[in-house]
Amino acid sequence: MTLHLDPGTFRDLLADPAAAEGLSAASGSPLLVVEASGAAQARGLDGLDITLVPAVVIAVARDPGSMPPAACAAADIILTEDAAAGAPFVAPATGIGPAIDNIAAVLAARPVAGTALALLLRSSAPLPVPAALVAESATYSALQAGAEFRDWRSGRPRRPPEPGSQRVLTARDGSRLEITLARPARRNAVDRLMRDELASALAQAVADPGAQVALRALGPDFCAGGDLDEFGTRPDPAIAHLIRLTRSPAMLMSVLAGRTTAYLHGACLGAGIELPAFAGRVIAAEDARFGLPEIQLGLVPGAGGTASLPRRIGRWRTAYLALAGQLIGAREALDWGLVDAIAPGPEPGASR
Repeated sequence: MTLHLDPGTFRDLLADPAAAEGLSAASGSPLLVVEASGAAQARGLDGLDITLVPAVVIAVARDPGSMPPAACAAADIILTEDAAAGAPFVAPATGIGPAIDNIAAVLAARPVAGTALALLLRSSAPLPVPAALVAESATYSALQAGAEFRDWRSGRPRRPPEPGSQRVLTARDGSRLEITLARPARRNAVDRLMRDELASALAQAVADPGAQVALRALGPDFCAGGDLDEFGTRPDPAIAHLIRLTRSPAMLMSVLAGRTTAYLHGACLGAGIELPAFAGRVIAAEDARFGLPEIQLGLVPGAGGTASLPRRIGRWRTAYLALAGQLIGAREALDWGLVDAIAPGPEPGASR
């Protein structure tokens, strides 16, 4: 259910513990839409603490210029019709109404995962990367034990693994270390083998302060995300949480940020943008497209995306990308700051 509120009603609701308890995925009210049309309404959001509000909060800003930063903090997503508005605002190509309807539909299907994402981003976006990764992994593991993920898993048969074991190629040319994802038959989906090989290659670069890293991928897509056939195969989510933290390409990418350039093309979904977003420079091909599909699986991003993307595009646009369930192209990614440049054409020697 979607509740449409003005800022005053929203403020009163948050001040009433009994009423606030009704705002939850369990009670069927996971989406709140607050109208902040002008300066007076926007100021009505000042000082509101939504850290523990168990619902996704969308603010509608008809005049982005009238919305101060303190008011922005009281929302998970801020929608506007002003296409020229910068961060943290999002101007949906479909218009505000259809965008809200789309997010409401996503939350109707996966209310717990969607709400968990909002709660996670509010609390973890200001944290240092290591702490943010711990919070993300804990949330991800909790959702793996939940009904929404079990529902998705039960409806998707697993494919057998393909032959071969090598997932990552490395090549050294002077100070330049090329790391290439090499599982094109599965769109470079990250399975355990790729995660471990990638972590090993990145660890080598961390140990060599002179190494300049170039991250690439073979095939038509950079990376379609995590290997769905492996999702949920570990019987103990708590153990999976610890393994995720001790074999973390995300942590290593964050350490190497100033020495890493990522070259992206084709599908860059889930881990395919979560990991490259840590890089100091991200160059996208014209055909690159980006998305965070994890909510549809009953999960949140689990490859570091709730730590990496907010540092590039803010938590508001990160939430929109995940909750809208839609892809953005290279040009919009460049406008948002998700990538730093668009390659004019295939780079000589590019792994395609």
